[in-house]
Amino acid sequence: MSIVSINPANGKTIKKYKSHSQKQVDQKIKQTYKAWLGWKEIGHDLRASLLVNMAGVLRNRKKEFAILMAQEMGKPVSQGVAEIEKCASVCEYYAKNAASFLADQQIETDASKSFVTFQPIGVVFAVMPWNFPFWQVFRFLAPALAAGNCGVLKHASNVPGCALAIEGVVRQAGFPKNVFQTLMVESPVVEKIIENPLIQAVTITGSTNAGRQVAQKAGSLIKKTVLELGGSDAYVILQDADLEKAAELCVNSRLINSGQSCIAAKRFVVVKAVEKEFTKLFLSKMKAKKMGDPLDISSDIGPQARVDLRNELHEQVKLSIKKGARCLLGGVIPKGKNAFYPPTVLTKIKPGMPAYDEELFGPVAAIISAKDEKDAIRIANDSSFGLGAAVFTKDKERGERIAKTQLQAGSCFVNTLVRSDPRLPFGGVKQSGYGRELGMFGIHEFVNIKTVFVG
Repeated sequence: MSIVSINPANGKTIKKYKSHSQKQVDQKIKQTYKAWLGWKEIGHDLRASLLVNMAGVLRNRKKEFAILMAQEMGKPVSQGVAEIEKCASVCEYYAKNAASFLADQQIETDASKSFVTFQPIGVVFAVMPWNFPFWQVFRFLAPALAAGNCGVLKHASNVPGCALAIEGVVRQAGFPKNVFQTLMVESPVVEKIIENPLIQAVTITGSTNAGRQVAQKAGSLIKKTVLELGGSDAYVILQDADLEKAAELCVNSRLINSGQSCIAAKRFVVVKAVEKEFTKLFLSKMKAKKMGDPLDISSDIGPQARVDLRNELHEQVKLSIKKGARCLLGGVIPKGKNAFYPPTVLTKIKPGMPAYDEELFGPVAAIISAKDEKDAIRIANDSSFGLGAAVFTKDKERGERIAKTQLQAGSCFVNTLVRSDPRLPFGGVKQSGYGRELGMFGIHEFVNIKTVFVG
């Protein structure tokens, strides 16, 4: 069996990689467990220095890795460079803060001494997607290593080169052998890996369906999981919003990673009083974005990661139009052996359409009309997803109130686009998953929060 890397910009095969057998997978997990027995005893200072080394390796090789991402999954190189910088920053963040996050917490009881301590749990299994092939891995890996855990990775099958490159970065940074290993396997092997008794926890970023399967298997074995799943982020545009700024940020968010981001804006809920003006501005800014070769620094939008994913997106667009949506821009598959899909804008969106009910994982924007603020919030929350949301208004107190108490999402932003930050917890509610990555809360997900009581 082999795993094939295909360039989505031209349909050409980049390289074939030999899959690991089940015996090899079990052996690698055993090696990583043995590595953990030593790694968990290493102090915070050494862990921190190695994380800083890893940040340096990433920055020194960022252009190389950006090109690799462009070739394997179509990310524009300028965005690829930014992704590697973000990976470096999360390594530095946990190098600086892990010791304080994991410090014992003294609790007054009737004991002579009682405290809570945070201890590593072992080998964490990560199932990661292709859309941010470095960042998704490092936002699990940096806190896992900082906490004294080790990891094994099942990466998406269309980015095997990225998966092996990440393993190489860990080695080059000077970490002990086998603290992190890539498993070259396909999705059907995931359940067997979860069953391995040396795996203590599982983290997955992916579709809601994939998360459901992982959670079901891990739950049956009483293994901790963190699920970061799909999203259909709503951006609420109120009557008093700065429409020029809002349109600019909304377009930029919708087209992040060529529209292939869980927290990209997908539904634009606009109050009727400013719908016409906002749509005009939004359409103009979408038209100005350049689709082209991801290796060209001037390209804003590359291809979709795979042809089948592009085709699924197009079917969602066609079905929405068939049910009454109006297409103002795009909506036509370009000719040639590639996975490109143009920036597309749909209006007249109603419940029952894919553009309203489903996640559109590509550069397709759904503009939805609302009567007023109350109706806009209702529409924003009328979704099975709850990963991110944003509200645009010149009244910051109003925006903060809406973000804090009314929008149903794990991350709510005011007058800017939703994004992850190493300093802040990240995750969703409803069908977008549970648990948190990043910040102090992220490093606490995969530790034994242990009570020690001294009589």
